[in-house]
Amino acid sequence: MAPKRPKGAGAFPKAVDTPAPSRPDPDALYAALDLGTNSCRMLIAQPLGSGFHVVDSFSKSVQLGSGLERTGRLSRSSMARTVQAMRICQQKLKRNGVRRMRLVATEACRRAKNSRDFVSQVKRETGLSLEIIKPEEEARLAVISCAPLVSTKTEQLLVVDIGGGSTELVWIDLSSVPRRDRPAAIMRLHAGFHTTDSPFPAAKVVDWISVPLGVATLRDQFNDVLDDSARFALMSWFFEENLADFAPYKDEQAREGFQIVGTSGTVTTVAASHLGLKRYDRTKVDGLRMTSDQIDKVIRGYLDLGPHGRRTDPRIGEDRQALIMSGSAILQALLRLWPTDRLSVADRGLREGLLYAQMSADGVLEDGPF
Repeated sequence: MAPKRPKGAGAFPKAVDTPAPSRPDPDALYAALDLGTNSCRMLIAQPLGSGFHVVDSFSKSVQLGSGLERTGRLSRSSMARTVQAMRICQQKLKRNGVRRMRLVATEACRRAKNSRDFVSQVKRETGLSLEIIKPEEEARLAVISCAPLVSTKTEQLLVVDIGGGSTELVWIDLSSVPRRDRPAAIMRLHAGFHTTDSPFPAAKVVDWISVPLGVATLRDQFNDVLDDSARFALMSWFFEENLADFAPYKDEQAREGFQIVGTSGTVTTVAASHLGLKRYDRTKVDGLRMTSDQIDKVIRGYLDLGPHGRRTDPRIGEDRQALIMSGSAILQALLRLWPTDRLSVADRGLREGLLYAQMSADGVLEDGPF
C-alpha cells in the first residue's frame, strides 16, 4: 500500500502573472528565452513583489534536435524552423524595448557538432546572442523556478526537470533551514549550488545529475520497438538504469518531510489530463499535488488510448502527443524509486528560473513568502 503523505505537506503559490500596469516601463522589463531540444519558449516580465508579472510570451515547437541522435548534427530544416521562431522573439523584444535578457540553449546545442555555426547563424539573421549553458546551470535554474512551490514542512526536496534532450534531478537537504525560510533558501541557490558565503541558513545540495535522456532523446532510443506497451516499459527501465550514479538513488530515504516537484510539459499534461481540462489552464495546474495513484491512472489511460487515440485526445495536444509516452516513462520511473505518494506539479522551469535569477541578482524582488 502506498505510504500516506504528511498532512498539509503541499504549498500553493500565488500566480506569478498577477495584475500590473498595462504599459510597463521598458527599463523594468526582463526577458528569458529557453531554446531546448524540442521547443523555443520566451517570457518577458517585470518584477512584482516577490515574483513577477508576465508582459509577453512566446512558445513554439521547433524540434531543433530532430535527427540529432542519428547524425550528431542539427539539421538544416530544424535550424531554419528555429531561426524563424527566434525572429518572432526578436520582434517581441524590440516591441517591448527589453534591455535585460538571457537567451539560453540547452542539450541539443550542447551535443551538436555544428552548434557554434548555428549560434552564429542566429546572431547573423536575428541579432540575438544565444548562450549555451552547462547542465549544472540548467539544473540550478529549474530548481529556483520551483522555490514558490516548496512546502515549509519539506526537509528533503527532489526537483525534477524533464526536458526534450535531458532530465535534471537535484536533491536538496533543507533540514537545517528554519521552516519559514525554506522557499527563500531555494531561491538563494541562484548564486550556485555550493556557495558558502551566505549569512542565512543554506539549502544543501546533496547531489544532482543531468541524464542525457529527455522526452525526445528517450523516444528516439526505442523508435524500432513496435509494441506500444513494450516500448513504454523499456523506456521506463532504461531511464532508471541511467540514474545509477545519482547518490540518493542508492540510499533509503525517510518518507516524512519528503517532496518531489516535477517541472515539464509532461508533468503539466498529465495534470491537465487528470483534471479533465479540454483547454489548458495554468492556474489550475501550477501547484497541484497529484498522488502516485492518480498519475498511474492517467498513464494507464494513455496506454489504453494507443498511438491513434493519443493523437486525437484534446487533453494531450498536437505538440505533445508524440512525446507524452517517453515523458510518462520517465515520470513513472521516478515515482517508483522514491518514498512519496505525491508529486507537486510545476508549470514553470528554465525561463522562470532565468527571470528569478536576473531579478534576484539586481535586488528588485521583495523578500518574504512567495
